[in-house]
Amino acid sequence: MKKLLLTKLFCLLMLASFAEGYQVNLLSAKQSGMGHTGIALKLGAESMHFNPAGMAFMNKGFSFSAGISGIFADISCDSGAKTWNTDNPIGTPAYFYAAYKPTDNLAFGLAFTTPYGNSLEWGKNWAGAHMVQDVSLKAYYFQPTVSYKVLDNLSIGAGMMIMTGSFDLNKGLIARGFLNPLANGIEAKTGGLIPNPFDASYNDVVPASVNLNGDAEIAYGFNIGILYDFNDKLSFGLSYRSKISAEVEKGEAEISYYDNGVKGYFTSVNAALIGLGQDPVLPPLDKGTFAASLPMPANTTLGVAFKATEKLTLTADIQYVEWSEYKELGFDFSPSILDGADVHIKKNYDNTFIYRLGAEYVRSEMFTFRAGAYFDETPVDTDNYYPETPGMNKLGLSVGSTITLMEGLDIDLALLYIKGFDIDGTVEDPNPFVPNTQYAGTYSSTAFVPTIGLSYSF
Repeated sequence: MKKLLLTKLFCLLMLASFAEGYQVNLLSAKQSGMGHTGIALKLGAESMHFNPAGMAFMNKGFSFSAGISGIFADISCDSGAKTWNTDNPIGTPAYFYAAYKPTDNLAFGLAFTTPYGNSLEWGKNWAGAHMVQDVSLKAYYFQPTVSYKVLDNLSIGAGMMIMTGSFDLNKGLIARGFLNPLANGIEAKTGGLIPNPFDASYNDVVPASVNLNGDAEIAYGFNIGILYDFNDKLSFGLSYRSKISAEVEKGEAEISYYDNGVKGYFTSVNAALIGLGQDPVLPPLDKGTFAASLPMPANTTLGVAFKATEKLTLTADIQYVEWSEYKELGFDFSPSILDGADVHIKKNYDNTFIYRLGAEYVRSEMFTFRAGAYFDETPVDTDNYYPETPGMNKLGLSVGSTITLMEGLDIDLALLYIKGFDIDGTVEDPNPFVPNTQYAGTYSSTAFVPTIGLSYSF
């Protein structure tokens, strides 16, 4: 019983892996409108994220920028029998940059960004609820930065990334529709001592779920960059952002039930089984704490910017994401009453590329227009495919504009459309009542992401 209902069922808790969707590239309204290019551009305070070397090219003493996005995303899973859709809350990643240039060659700045995060809700009783019901990841980055112009056409920059965050996961401990088979098995195992009290009205519900939540310890990383103007029209940039691991030292778990009748049943069943010298049906996860780790991968980006005319600038970036750092995700529980609950699931993600193109056209002193596109490869193995945030190749198309209200004061607007290409994914179904079977589905996604920002320099 312990191996079946504690170890096997508890494997389901590993669905906090969030897939590749937890990297959120929404760090500037201006650059979101240009396909998130910017490595070879001089962006004032916003250079702190894209390429800290660009901050040294500020033409004002002070530069400030702030903004927020709204992520309206829909993900679907076609299991063959039925298509399930998420009902996600609106994601709201935000950013703030402040920079100061005391001399012609030196600039300092401080950034607050949310480059990683995810929020997804499949529902309490969907077919894959025993893998994930809803999940939320939040990561907050603070970055003091310095930038120095070595030559008139060459600058370097570096920043320290200070990260904290949290995660919250809900999933079913028993798969939808399997309460009666479980209760019938317990009735048979106990010789009728514990009868099954449930009727057919419980066939389509998840009887018991677990919530896992925790706050990450403060972690540190760095980013560095170089920016070189080949001539008045052509610029090159290179930026590197290091890996940071989000470490949860003492996460907490809480078990909930479909209704009081289900709760009372499992309470009495666990007490009876323990009295018979057997293991309880559900592990007492809420009696301990757990430790877990999740990597925020390193990124290396090379960019080029070409000033085709006085009013038109074209950009191209290629971004290399080191997802191979994500080899597994594990939850290690304590104290000893939860021996056997520790589980480690291999992820073995692949390193990927993101290809970006952007254009900016200065229409007048008041209006600037932008457009962009990118292709984002997925690192996820389709033979080890979980629905917690389905990974798939994605195409992003964006437009944007800046309205200059007065000298130095801009309102920045952008709209991004993201299309995830359909992908067939399978994974060993962790439902212990259907051993040696695959959970399979065809996944697709779409998202609309408006962004508004305000920037001011003087």
